[in-house]
Amino acid sequence: MSKKRTLSTTMRIVHRYLGFFLAGIMAVYALSGIILIFRDSDFLKQEKQIVKTVKPNASGEDLGRMLELRGFKAEREEGDIVYFKEGTYNKKTGAAAYTKKELPIVLEKMSHLHKAKSGDPLFFLNVFFGLSLLFFVLSSFWMFMPKTSIFKKGLYFTAAGLVLTLILLFV
Repeated sequence: MSKKRTLSTTMRIVHRYLGFFLAGIMAVYALSGIILIFRDSDFLKQEKQIVKTVKPNASGEDLGRMLELRGFKAEREEGDIVYFKEGTYNKKTGAAAYTKKELPIVLEKMSHLHKAKSGDPLFFLNVFFGLSLLFFVLSSFWMFMPKTSIFKKGLYFTAAGLVLTLILLFV
């Protein structure tokens, strides 16, 4: 004869095995989140020399878009050569030579996964991961019986965490 599982037991079991299943992706999100904090700096970035041929006689705005450079601004022109912060562009031939700072490929892939949009092929992974984290939040309240001192202390920590979050959001 099998004994019936309580909701608390079921939540604990799902919480445990979902946690083991998602341990790898949680590590990736944690690391990429830390790296993304420094995205406005050169932390861990490597310089990459790029030589590209684009449309000749491109305007400044078009050139920035074709070279995929944010905040593109031409500094000066000397003859057919346009100088900009990252490099040069020959208006006559369309040849552009510039440097770009990028994360190493593994870190770039991790960061891209972290910032995935609905148009990305694996966006459903982000939705699943977000829902799983929400489940972890809710299921953690079934880890201990409500009348125990551990549960009551847990509620105090929850309240403190919510207050800290609100302070960080609105200050």
